[in-house]
Amino acid sequence: MIYLQLFWKFFQTGLFAVGGGMATIPFLYAMSDKTGWFTHLDLANMVAVGESTPGPIGVNMATYVGYVTGSTVGGIGHAILGAAAATMGLVLPSLIVILIVAAMLKRFKDSPLVQKVFYGLRPASTALIAA
Repeated sequence: MIYLQLFWKFFQTGLFAVGGGMATIPFLYAMSDKTGWFTHLDLANMVAVGESTPGPIGVNMATYVGYVTGSTVGGIGHAILGAAAATMGLVLPSLIVILIVAAMLKRFKDSPLVQKVFYGLRPASTALIAA
């Protein structure tokens, strides 16, 4: 049951925390208060370690919380299942959105309007990168 709870809590976080890993932090504070899976000090440590390790910080924190929470249920097997459940919960909403956008883009890629929009987005994205 803990795996389903981990998956659901991180699915909600992944669905509503738009803007990258740092956008997950308020959701993690709320999760800490509601579930007691980790403390605010643990969260501060997760941010510090997550920033210093390779990979997205949100995914690193989800994996850590799932691992620690799963390990309270049992041994290493439960810890790994908890880490997998939390990580998949966080990543799945983005994956679903990407698949929907890809399907829509494939359907409308020959549309003159879509081609014009992408033509206009090229300089805008270049300017944002340069800024």
